[in-house]
Formats: sequence, C-alpha cells, structure tokens
Amino acid sequence: MRKETVITLKDVSFHYGDSANVLKNLNIEIKRGEFTAVVGRNGSGKSTFAKLLGAILLPTSGTVEVDGFDTLNEDNHSVIRRKAGMVFQNPDNQIVSSVVEEDVAFALENMGVEPKEMRKRVDDALNTVGLYEHRFHAPHQLSGGQKQRVAIAGIIAMRPECIILDEATAMLDPVGRQEVLQTLYKLIEQYGVTVLHITHYMNEAADADRVIVFDEGCVLLDGTPDEVFSQEESIKSAGLELPRDVRFVLKSNLNRQTVTELAYAKEAGNPEWAVKTENLTYTYGAKTPFEKTAIKDINIGIKAGETVGVIGHSGSGKSTLIQHFNGLLKPAAGKVYIDGEDIWADKKKIRSIRFKAGLVFQYPEHQIFEETVYKAIAFGPKNMGLSEDEIDKRVRETAAMVGLSEQILKKSPFEISGGQRRRTAIAGVLAMHPEILVLDEPAAGLDPEGKNKIFSLIQTYQQKKDATVVIVSHSMEDIAKYATKVLVMNESEAVCYDTVQNVLTFNEN
Repeated sequence: MRKETVITLKDVSFHYGDSANVLKNLNIEIKRGEFTAVVGRNGSGKSTFAKLLGAILLPTSGTVEVDGFDTLNEDNHSVIRRKAGMVFQNPDNQIVSSVVEEDVAFALENMGVEPKEMRKRVDDALNTVGLYEHRFHAPHQLSGGQKQRVAIAGIIAMRPECIILDEATAMLDPVGRQEVLQTLYKLIEQYGVTVLHITHYMNEAADADRVIVFDEGCVLLDGTPDEVFSQEESIKSAGLELPRDVRFVLKSNLNRQTVTELAYAKEAGNPEWAVKTENLTYTYGAKTPFEKTAIKDINIGIKAGETVGVIGHSGSGKSTLIQHFNGLLKPAAGKVYIDGEDIWADKKKIRSIRFKAGLVFQYPEHQIFEETVYKAIAFGPKNMGLSEDEIDKRVRETAAMVGLSEQILKKSPFEISGGQRRRTAIAGVLAMHPEILVLDEPAAGLDPEGKNKIFSLIQTYQQKKDATVVIVSHSMEDIAKYATKVLVMNESEAVCYDTVQNVLTFNEN
C-alpha cells in the first residue's frame, strides 16, 4: 500500500535578509511513517530546512505543507507545531521550566491535555529517555547530554505526527544515542510517526529508510542508504564520509588503581605536571534538596604536552571536572594546580590562569556574546591588553586556521551555522595562545570534514606551542586516534586513567 505524503516542499527557496539563498528550489515529499536522515556539511542549509517544516521560518518563495496545512497561512501555525515537534541542536533553546518534569509537561499544558493523561505521558517520556529519577531536578543541574534528553522527552510526550531532530543526538554518549534512536523506531512502529533526523553520524543515517544529502542549499542525493552511500565520490565531494562501525570500546579489565599509580605525583609543586588535581570534589546545590556531588575525590596529573581524552556517560562529571582547570568553578574540597601552582591560593591570579588555560565550552553560544564573529574572536586577546595590531593579526590568523572566511568575520555569530559558531568559539580561545587547551566536545555539530579539520588544527596548535590538550568526547574513535591517555569518568568518580592502549580496545564485532 502506498504511504500518504505528510510533508511537501514545492519550489522552496529561502534567504536571510539581503543575503543569497540558503536553500534553492527544493522539491521534496516525505511519507508518513518514514525515517528520513538529512546529512550535509555545516552551512549546507539543513537547520534552515528543519525550521521551515516547523513554520519557525517561512519560505522566501514556494510552499511548505505539513499534513496539508500551508505554513504561509499564519492561522495554521499552532496546528503545524503540534503535528511537527522539533528538537533543536542546543537544548537550552527550548527548556523553559525550572523542574525537569514541568518542562516535559509544558507543551501538554498548552495543548489542554487532561491531568491524568499528562501524568502518564510525562512519566512514559522520562522513562523512555532514562531520566525518570531526575524528574524533580532543575535542568541547569544536568549535563548537556541529559538536558538534550529532557528536550527530546518534551517532544515525545506531545506524541506529534512528525518529529524533527536537528543534531539532537550530538551531545549524547553512544548508549544514549542508541536509546533515543530505538525510541524513535518504536514510535514509528507503534504510532506511525514520521521522523526527520538531521545528523553528522553517518552510521545513524545508514539505519534510516531514506537519506537526503544537502550541499550548498540543494539536494545532492536522495534515496535509500544503499543508493546514497554507494555514490562514494559524491559523498566525499559533499564533505562527508561513508558509514563505518564503531571500532573502539572500553576494555573489560580496567584497573582502577592506575588513577594513582600511573598518573598522580605526590609532590604538589612538581612542575612536570601542567594540570594536577588533589582530592578534587564539587557539589551542585550544596545544602539544598537538590544537592548533587558532581565529582568526588579526583586525583590526576596531566603532563605538559600530553593529549588526554576524557570519556564517560552523560552526567558522569566530565564537564564539571574540566571547568576547574581554568578556575571557572571553585572546588568544594581539594585543590587544582596549574604548572605546580595552587590556582586558588591567590584569588587575584585567577584571571591570568584563564589566559593560560583556555576552555572551549560544550555549547559555543555560552561563550559568544559579541555582535560580530570578528569581535567574538578578539574578545580574549583584547582582555589580555594586546595592541590593536596584534589583536587583528591573531583574529585573522586563527579565523583562517579554523576555516572562517573574511565574509563570516563580519557577520553576527547568530547568523551562521552551529558548526561555524563552534569554530568561532575555538578560534576565540586559540587567539589567546593558551599553554593548556581544554575542549568540551569540540567536534559536536561538525560535519566529518569539519571534524577532521578541527582535530588536525588542535594537533598543529599543540605541536607549534608545545601545548597540553584535554578533550572531552563521546567518540571512542576520536579519543583513540588523537589522545595519548584516557580518563574514564563514571558516577562522579575517576575510575581509570591510563594510556589509550590500556583503556580502549578494537571491537571486531
């Protein structure tokens, strides 16, 4: 039986302001109950395409229809947004409540769902994403990956006819990504839900019913995964890679004692250690009902010039740990040493520590607030008191290093793609020439070509500056490829810290 069309784009083009078209003459039909993966390099128009489907943006020309409702008709917008639920790239953009379960219930309240049914839907959605035990927590107390699950739960609870995910799995650990995908498959099977999944994970695209490849605002390829990924040259020309199996997993015989035996020096002032922690502990919401110990008794030492990968499931304490390395967070207990110096021994020196240890956040929006990309990159060097000529030199050098053009430097950071914003954030930190570079999910939101360029850039910077690098990532392959040591976090503790060879193993299955 032929499936009914639920989304139709006819001759659709779109541009922002006076700029050239971001999307060009799109003609696409999406069938009900179909799982469609949308892939393409950063800036190819994927997120703009998604926003057109949810009537967040309206086409410059052409028409978009969702279940027969034209998005150009403003009277249809409330119906369309119930039918097509969107999960954005950054969960902070759609979390509105101060308690997790209230946020999941927010849309249901606006839809007029009766309380008993609302309670059931909220509980089911939270169980589905593995956050039922966190239902009374404040979203800001959760990790980036956990917040993304809250956003996904809010959409699942609405039970829309179509779910649109814009890089919604980018911040999740591998297990979390798989759980979300299994949930989507279940919704398709049980309720006939239509799914559009924008992703840079080619393995996720390979499991879809259909793959659409965007390139420069146009549809380059459209077909089944076998049809699309058999065109290797076209895939590579679009800055993408062919799907491949995850190759590295944690070894089963990890030795917890390596945390202290291999990586920790008792001499607090030993200058060999670029970064060192001593019984480091941090608690969110101390002495409140929401008190949570995020990291506990962390004792590690990172040698100058090393590249350390930090891995662990969402909420294990990775981001909290690294935010201590430049004094962004102050320990509840224990100490942090940079180049043998206790960074909190003299509070007046914290500012200089932040120039020495540069931190790129999980979400670049958290550190970009200037009106242009140029000014965003210049912010750090300007606060270092450098001359205008030196600031300009560093801005242009680092922008070129991360692949940001002169034209992009003039734009607002919020006019560019998520991947370009991430490059802007990285450039802003590199422009300060830090001795220690700390990156939280540096490749999240980047296409495969962009990811490879960023890691190549990090390696080049490390070699030129003899810098120490700390990378938080959910990608075992990236850690295995670029790190020399691996720190494994689990439930707020460092459970292993050893060489890559001793922590990760090749998975042939």
